[in-house]
Amino acid sequence: MFELSDYHVAYGQSEVISNMNLSLKPKEIVAVMGRNGMGKTTLMKSMIGMIPTRSGSLKLEGKELSGMKSHERVKSGLGFVPQGRMIFSTMTVQENIETGLTCRKTNKVPSDLYSLFPVLLEMRHRRGGNLSGGQQQQLAIARALASEPNVLLLDEPTEGIQPSIIKEMAQTLKEIRSLRNLSIIVSEQVLSFALDIADRIIVIEKGKIVHDEPREAVDEEKVATYLSV
Repeated sequence: MFELSDYHVAYGQSEVISNMNLSLKPKEIVAVMGRNGMGKTTLMKSMIGMIPTRSGSLKLEGKELSGMKSHERVKSGLGFVPQGRMIFSTMTVQENIETGLTCRKTNKVPSDLYSLFPVLLEMRHRRGGNLSGGQQQQLAIARALASEPNVLLLDEPTEGIQPSIIKEMAQTLKEIRSLRNLSIIVSEQVLSFALDIADRIIVIEKGKIVHDEPREAVDEEKVATYLSV
């Protein structure tokens, strides 16, 4: 339902993602792992359209996205939670979520978002900048879900989050997958989180996939060697 074919992304003459082929099944969660500087964030930003693709194909349910602007990709069913969350600190929680409704024919926040994230309902009139890191991450995910995506992209969601919250986040994302019938690609460096959430683990090194296995077949020690500096 989501597919990258012969996918290349470059900054100027420097190719960061090389000849990548990756497919995602309906309701599948895939963790893309790798050390810093290996291309994870570049891959995520290119899929949402923040960085142009040099060549190759990116399709969602058979529809080619690679020539589209970011907002057009969101309208086509792609949701994005950026690294560092990037919430609007001076806007309220509710106003932040409402920014995710711009490509929908409503200005009403879906009630199930507040069911998924009860703390956001309590804090809906509070400024985003006054939330904790974990609460801001929930807000960023809720904002992305407001556009009702078929595929959700999360870039380093555990960054700056305390371990107890990371466990909760894994559970919430699996719940979202079941309730919303969506697929998830998450870029990550924390192996325990990836093993907790993913159906499949992919490792990229220098912009190429060097490891791709279903969760139950993963050799944790081998994957850990790719992640060590």
